[in-house]
Amino acid sequence: MAVKLSARALNNLPTNVAVPTYRRADLSPGILHFGVGNFHRAHLQIFLDRLMNAGRDRDWAIVGAGVTPYDIGMRDALAGQDWLTTVVEQSAEKSSARVTGVMTGFVPPMDGRAIVARLADPAIRIVSLTVTEGGYFVNPALGKFDPSHPAIVADAANPSDPKTVFGLILAGLKARRAAGSAPFTVMSCDNVPHNGKVARDAVAGLAAAQDKGFADWVRAEVAFPNAMVDRIATATSDRERRIVRDDFGIEDAWPVFCEDFIQWVVEDTFPNGRPAFEEAGAEFVKDVTPWEMMKIRILNGGHAIIAYPSGLMDIHFVHEGMENELVRAFLQKVERDEIIPIVPPVPNTDLHAYFRKVEERCLNPKIGDTIRRLCLDGSNRQPKFIIPSIADRLAKGLPVTGLALESALWCRYCHGTTDSGTIIEPNDPDWDRMQRTARAAKDNPGAWLAMTDIYGDVGRSETFARAFAHCLETLWAKGTRETLKDYLAGAP
Repeated sequence: MAVKLSARALNNLPTNVAVPTYRRADLSPGILHFGVGNFHRAHLQIFLDRLMNAGRDRDWAIVGAGVTPYDIGMRDALAGQDWLTTVVEQSAEKSSARVTGVMTGFVPPMDGRAIVARLADPAIRIVSLTVTEGGYFVNPALGKFDPSHPAIVADAANPSDPKTVFGLILAGLKARRAAGSAPFTVMSCDNVPHNGKVARDAVAGLAAAQDKGFADWVRAEVAFPNAMVDRIATATSDRERRIVRDDFGIEDAWPVFCEDFIQWVVEDTFPNGRPAFEEAGAEFVKDVTPWEMMKIRILNGGHAIIAYPSGLMDIHFVHEGMENELVRAFLQKVERDEIIPIVPPVPNTDLHAYFRKVEERCLNPKIGDTIRRLCLDGSNRQPKFIIPSIADRLAKGLPVTGLALESALWCRYCHGTTDSGTIIEPNDPDWDRMQRTARAAKDNPGAWLAMTDIYGDVGRSETFARAFAHCLETLWAKGTRETLKDYLAGAP
């Protein structure tokens, strides 16, 4: 019979489950984290769990916070099991489970006053974030913070009652400055290029709308280290709950399933102190840019290349997409011909070996990662993961055939039906617009590239426009399978 996860039950869990060796009563929070989701619990919490199991940094426990209804559900689930999480790491060959206990509480979500009070506590020295790629209020085409976003305008007008993460961070910083406390470090753990700079622009950009002097203070006094984060953590469903119950004897309301691969490269800018993450496997560097570009273009760009042809051919799981000879060959050709050649060198790293590892990870059947998840939120992801590679190749006068086909596949997916006629349910925060534009692009491909907030100058390139139009017209005339065959055969 499965044991319900709780602090009291830790000593009664099956022997095939690793449990904390540290006394949780000895922990005290040093980090407040916005956006307690599966990735956070499979990444940052794992690094802390490793440290604490080694007897280190027990004054760096995590307290959660959030600003959405999702956070309410997560808090309720974790509260019912004393903030513990079962993390199941999976390779193709085996699965292992551990219970992490580095989280000690969760401020009531959407309770601005309570969150600001916790941010003002000098014991909180790092505020970390996983608020998704689209959560930073960036204009995709310009790549800059958008002060005209309605949520930002509302917070700028009501600084004493903020609703966004960045408005709350500002209110916490104001309270600390007024009390003479050192500012906390803001540490983004999101999959965003130069995530520290993007977070700084959001915080300082909102501050500038309230008080320019305060914005200058934020830029001068608050640290925002850039970081490259990498681990696949899938969504939790009844399937994962059932596996945890049946295979590991635990009743967990919201377990986390992830791959066995994990990576974190961070710029060492923490003036108010930090845990010894390097002792748990993180790598500290002066400039994270090379690792970041490698990961975002090869891995995340690769996910997009796999996603849309697989979605159009009704393939459900990522490993099934990789087992399809056309999809895998498409991925390999675009990566080796168009993406890897323009990724700058990374210290002590073979880019082709990195790509082979990406293939291995995507082939892992244990993860159960879905094609639909990879297709999600293209309007925010494409400008970060695909379009910069197109722009770089165009600037060098290099061909963009494969990347144009990826973009056409995305457009075709957003039309809303697979090649078999199956309806694609909304899969983008801006789905109505994406679908409307994709339908217009069927007869006028330029309509898709006219989304200047997404494509920017790339959409105005005649070279790219011709390649994109040809690919989209071929997709509609022949379907995904035959279009991939043409591309792989070298058809123009």
